[in-house]
This record gives sequence, structure tokens and C-alpha cells, in this order.
Amino acid sequence: MTTCPVPVAYRVTDRWDETHDTVTLRLEPAARWLAPFEAGQFAMVYAFGVGEIPVSVSSLPTVGHGLAHTVREVGAVSAALCRKRIGDTVGLRGPFGTGWGLEAARGRDVLVVAGGIGLAPLRPLVRHAVAAPEDYGRVNVLVGARSPGDLVSRVETRRWSTAYTGVTVDHPDPYWRGEIGLVTRLLDRAHFDPASTAAFVCGPEPMIRATARDLVHRGVPADRIRVSLERNMRCATGHCGHCQLGPVLLCRDGPVIGFDRAEPLMSTREL
Repeated sequence: MTTCPVPVAYRVTDRWDETHDTVTLRLEPAARWLAPFEAGQFAMVYAFGVGEIPVSVSSLPTVGHGLAHTVREVGAVSAALCRKRIGDTVGLRGPFGTGWGLEAARGRDVLVVAGGIGLAPLRPLVRHAVAAPEDYGRVNVLVGARSPGDLVSRVETRRWSTAYTGVTVDHPDPYWRGEIGLVTRLLDRAHFDPASTAAFVCGPEPMIRATARDLVHRGVPADRIRVSLERNMRCATGHCGHCQLGPVLLCRDGPVIGFDRAEPLMSTREL
């Protein structure tokens, strides 16, 4: 697949607040489309005059709808993107990196585990799986967040009626009536056969590591646990080395890789 090395202008056609510091932008090309994205891949999203950051696609184009990217405000570029309004323009380079590879899950139980904003890159995968129940076994979506106010896609999550969906938070507010604790606690309530499951995990690295190790302990093969890792991606072409994790350049070889490959790298303190 050919990626675009220079930013292409995209216009914001819709936006909505996911949480107090997280925004989803729906984007349509001002002149031409980039090459098609796969769920799990990312774009370098450019705020003109400020800079660019890597953001995974959180919604693939459909009839009448463009790409969507979910951005959390953590720095100057992400803050500038979160301030964008309908009609504003951003730049996109991409697509970059590896996808989730949902086709390998065909005929298997699907287990999706997300921490915080990690649900956003998994959203296209879940949408596809729940829309085609005849292609997969049981679909489970487990979501964890720091607090109820940090949960993304709260309305859409309730619409995934063909999937078992579990949600938990670390710090409940007075109105929370759901589960409390780590997302791994929800694994006991999910419905999947470890020997015939494809798992997809995205979130903070400690959560990814704990979840994947728990799944391996339960009998899910490490090479069927796909994880999405984050590093400081600058060039997105595998040349600058800022996203290096041991021998892996995540902008080129990731961000989605098998846990069989990721586990020894995530276990090394210096990396």
C-alpha cells in the first residue's frame, strides 16, 4: 500500500466531545482521498502552524461519512486539533502501520479489551464484527476507564447488542452503578473459548501487558493476541528511530503486533 509522504488537506465535517479532554473529528478530503485505511492503522494528523501527531483511525469511511480520528488533549498539537470546528482544515499523511487483521479471526470467538481511549482504535473492528455475526463466534467487548467521565463511545457501546459488553471503572462517581476495578476482572464474565479465540487489546501499556498475560494463562495462544503499542512517532516512515522498541519500529512494523512478539520487548525495562 502506498502512503502519502506530504499532508493532504481534509476538512472537519463533524465533531463531538467524547469526554472532557477527548474529541472525535470526522474528516472529508478537501480535494482527494488518501489510500484506504485498515482498522488499526494510523495517520499523521497535522494542525497547520503547530505540528503533527500520530492518531489511529477510529472510524472508517462509509456512505455519507468520512474518516474519523479520536484525539485526547495532552500536548500543543492535540490541543490545537481538539479546538477544531466544523469547516476547519487539517492535514493527513498516511495510511501508516499495521492493521488489526480481523480476517484472521473469521470463525473464531472475538475478544476485544480496551482501556480508556484505547477503545477508539478498536471501534472499527467491533463495528465490523457485530455487523457480521455469521462470520465470527461470540463477540466480547470489555472496556475499562479511570472514571465514568473518561469512558468514550458510551452511547455506541450500548448499541452493540450482538456482543457481550462489560464496562468497569477504577474510580466511580456517586452515580455509577456498574463494575469497579481493573478491566481484567471482566474476563471471568466474558464468553469465549480460549483455544479458539482471537483477542485484540489496546490501552495503557501496563493494562495491555496484564491483560495479555492473563489471556495466555487462560489458554489463548500469544500469537492470537494482537496488541497496539504507542511510541513517539515522528517521521512515520521508519527512518528517524523515535518509535523504536528493541528491533521493532512501531510506525512501520506496528502499531499492531502479536503479543508473542511484543511480550519480551515490553518486559525489558530499558525499552
